Amino acid sequence: MANTGKLFRMRRLSSANDGRHLFVPLDHSVSDGPVVPNDRWHDLLRDLVAGGADAIIVHKGRARTVPPDVLATCALVVHLSAGTSHAADTNAKVLVGEAEDALRLGADAVSVHVNIGSDTEERQLADLGAVATACDAWGLPLIAMAYPRGPRITDPHDPALLAHVVNIAADLGADIVKTSVTLPVHRMAEVVASSPVPVLVAGGPTDGSDVVAHATQVMAAGCAGLAVGRKVFTSSNPASLVARLAAVVHAPGPRADFPPLPTMTTGAV
Repeated sequence: MANTGKLFRMRRLSSANDGRHLFVPLDHSVSDGPVVPNDRWHDLLRDLVAGGADAIIVHKGRARTVPPDVLATCALVVHLSAGTSHAADTNAKVLVGEAEDALRLGADAVSVHVNIGSDTEERQLADLGAVATACDAWGLPLIAMAYPRGPRITDPHDPALLAHVVNIAADLGADIVKTSVTLPVHRMAEVVASSPVPVLVAGGPTDGSDVVAHATQVMAAGCAGLAVGRKVFTSSNPASLVARLAAVVHAPGPRADFPPLPTMTTGAV
């Protein structure tokens, strides 16, 4: 039988129930420093929900500061990887949490960061595989934040390389893969066509162009959604920007159907 818990939680990750996703990562406070001053944290969360974000992504400690009512229409993803901008190797990521931690916090999914081509790729792949096993046991969706980053990567926007990266993540057990964008953007269609799981594009445009126009290109290439963090939380009006992005992500059109939920039956009495 299909993993019913995972199917239910996958639906929580798409508020429109259309197989598309707009995630707002807020895990930057570990890697780079505070996202917003602490007295603005709750206001930011409410702005994201008001705009129509499907999920927020935070670390386990920060998840304890999310008011329960915020999660009524927005899913919670707990990020299990960490590394800082002060490290000797900024591409190295280590696990700082487990699937069970996320479940105790009420998470709908977890995410793990893997940098393909980094000096610590071997350990990061092992971590992804271990978390995938735990997620299958607990019925918890796994989002792999998988990127081509490291001393052996010459073109992080190469379509063939990105196709390889997303397939590594899928083969090791990810349910959704978040990765870098190809250049040109329309070649994301090749990455999507190669992947057995939904592909999300991370961040905004690399050339400083309009983030909503960029989102339109990404979705036209067949991606399942976006994960936009910094451009949202540094915006002068996060709610408005999220609403505009959500309108693009959830616009009518071809979409990936969710697997059907199992039919519950009862025995004769």
